[in-house]
Amino acid sequence: MRPVFVFDGDCAFCTRCAEFVRRRVRTEAEVLPWQEADLGELGLSLEDVEGAVQWVDSDIRAAGPDAIAVLLRRAQWYWKPIGALLSLSLVSRLAWPVYRLVARNRHRMPGGTPACAVEQPPA
Repeated sequence: MRPVFVFDGDCAFCTRCAEFVRRRVRTEAEVLPWQEADLGELGLSLEDVEGAVQWVDSDIRAAGPDAIAVLLRRAQWYWKPIGALLSLSLVSRLAWPVYRLVARNRHRMPGGTPACAVEQPPA
């Protein structure tokens, strides 16, 4: 199975980030919006892909910053140290709150649009 990095193709910010990956991060993974993916074949649910980017291959399934870490570890040599750093337990634990903060505010990020807003569960 070819690795797949899945992102939200309806979000302009996410799409810009994915385009950066396609242009600058050489990876064997297919960088694919979840709207074009066969989620069942990948073993992903709508909740999975609406909540975070996903990495899926035959060995590893990861989400959010952990998925980004796998992507970078499997890219060209100069991305590998960043992926390795992001994979460290402490760094990963710190990265998740930052990832969630960015995800909640992605409509405010460069390239973001109101369509990027993620609905928040009621408090």
